[in-house]
Amino acid sequence: MHQTVQNLIQIKEEIKEEIIKNNIGDYEPNVIAVSKTFKIEHISHLIDFGHFHYGENKVQEALEKWSNIKQNNKKIKLHMLGKLQSNKVKFAVKIFDYIHSVDSKKIAQKIADEESKVNKKIKIFIQVNLGNEIQKSGINIDHTRELLDFCKSMKLEVLGLMCLPPFDEDPEDYFKELKKLNDSLELKEISMGMSNDYIKAIKYCSTFLRIGSSIFGKRN
Repeated sequence: MHQTVQNLIQIKEEIKEEIIKNNIGDYEPNVIAVSKTFKIEHISHLIDFGHFHYGENKVQEALEKWSNIKQNNKKIKLHMLGKLQSNKVKFAVKIFDYIHSVDSKKIAQKIADEESKVNKKIKIFIQVNLGNEIQKSGINIDHTRELLDFCKSMKLEVLGLMCLPPFDEDPEDYFKELKKLNDSLELKEISMGMSNDYIKAIKYCSTFLRIGSSIFGKRN
């Protein structure tokens, strides 16, 4: 059994243990294997094992890496996790099934326009910049409802909210805040938790965990 498969199995066991520990019923999060920068030869073991959710940060890399594979394996779901530039939206809509980084009306409008051209519905997360970090994408928390309403008016399928907590702070307060906001907006899904903090995200019932290095190892 390849190391990546062993790592995934171990992570899923840890997730189960944490769910039991926190006495959370009827909850099974999706693990997105964040495959950005890794070549398909390194990812293929997980595909063969039957894992279907993968995450990429760049549209061009996703197109080159996944186009043929997705044609041959309809079960694979590809998640856009990085900042999406407006001139890349038409390509993103073609290759991705989920976009986790919608943070402006401009991007939302562009996605809606491209969806109608190719007759495809993308599952959307609105990225919220809870830490108000200048270097990070994401909408200000005070404008989240306004963007959600706009997305709905564009007939976009918004699943929930996404956040990237400040790297040098305990993420738990941010997870708690995003969960509260997500619930207040009556959204069903939530995207939070990565390799270094997914265990804490489980406590707040994150439904999509974005795990890369703990599965694939360190990136070059």
